Amino acid sequence: MTEKLPAHDPLLEEQIAAWADEAERGYDVAALKRRGRPRIGSGVAQVSAIRLDPELDAALTERAEAENVSRSEVVRSALRSWLSNAS
Repeated sequence: MTEKLPAHDPLLEEQIAAWADEAERGYDVAALKRRGRPRIGSGVAQVSAIRLDPELDAALTERAEAENVSRSEVVRSALRSWLSNAS
């Protein structure tokens, strides 16, 4: 059985030529969209896995949704607060 490929609009020769012309002129690297996650703080962030009981996990999700932020941001904020008060 031959696999049927999805139908696509054919590229127009004019569009291919325009892309080639653009590439030959060169790109402004500073203007290109950056890929990947943005930096957090002064350097590359480290991933830290933690175990949460179901109630704490639910509370974390609820807080993140209430503040319209990520679960990670809630954890970072809580850690910053706790560490600044621990001294």
